[in-house]
Amino acid sequence: MIEKIITIEDIPLLDFLGAENRNIRSLTEAFPKSRIISRGNEILLRGEEPEILLISAIIQSLQDHYHQYGRVTEENVKGYIAQERPDDLPDDSADGIILYGTKGAPIKPKTVNQQKLVQSVKENDLVFALGPAGTGKTFISVALAVRALKNKMVKRIIITRPAVEAGENLGFLPGDLKEKIDPYLRPIYDALNDMVPHEKLKFYMERDIIEIAPLAYMRGRTLNNAFILLDEAQNTTPMQMKMFLTRMGPESKMIVTGDTSQIDLPSKQSSGLKEAVRILNRVTGIGFVELSARDVVRHRLVRDIIDAYGSHG
Repeated sequence: MIEKIITIEDIPLLDFLGAENRNIRSLTEAFPKSRIISRGNEILLRGEEPEILLISAIIQSLQDHYHQYGRVTEENVKGYIAQERPDDLPDDSADGIILYGTKGAPIKPKTVNQQKLVQSVKENDLVFALGPAGTGKTFISVALAVRALKNKMVKRIIITRPAVEAGENLGFLPGDLKEKIDPYLRPIYDALNDMVPHEKLKFYMERDIIEIAPLAYMRGRTLNNAFILLDEAQNTTPMQMKMFLTRMGPESKMIVTGDTSQIDLPSKQSSGLKEAVRILNRVTGIGFVELSARDVVRHRLVRDIIDAYGSHG
């Protein structure tokens, strides 16, 4: 049993503790074996050392959050608790939350079709998510993969995409192969940074618990007990797509995302994504979810741009 006092400095107590001490109450409910008492600008912690250290880390994160964003909500508190204790978040959250991000904000479907994607992944081991840019198909897929890893449903996450140029030439980029490939994988890194704390993400990647690699690196492998995501799948060839789909091993889930309106393959080369959807659409155990401009969650103009190009084309 240890005791620790944390002093809250340069933060209005009402803003930090919440109305009627709701923020502290959320902490108390999450850690019933420990005593958490607020006295003025001090918070007294008493309990077993591992749990007290965990509570201290959460309170420090909340202070950092306030200094960065100017407020701390009850939702933020629950987010940081879930970040440290992922088992607190069930596989089917009642309010649709997939997980809490690194800033304490909940990550959940924002549209009907995004919710369909979540449900389809629950019901099928292989899901194709098709739709234009900005519909959240990649972001939601990465969130589902991170939740599966945190909840120990899989042992690793494998994310891949084809390195196909959209008008640029990969060979003219500076650096070695990894430095040439990384710009193509940047959207994946961005999504992961929103969901996994930096040091933990570094730990996962150094040990290949989270692996991000070009599609060519998948050849010859069997991917067991993994959550596998193929992004930008419209830029695969039919041979590449067949190779990727047949990598799937026992206890694995796979999501294939793509936008068939943005194919960057040479004009005479057919898209492996289009062919796979046509060939596999009657196979039991494979889900297909189509997102549209109505699901765009970027700037409001993105939806109008997609509609305009659709009308023109």
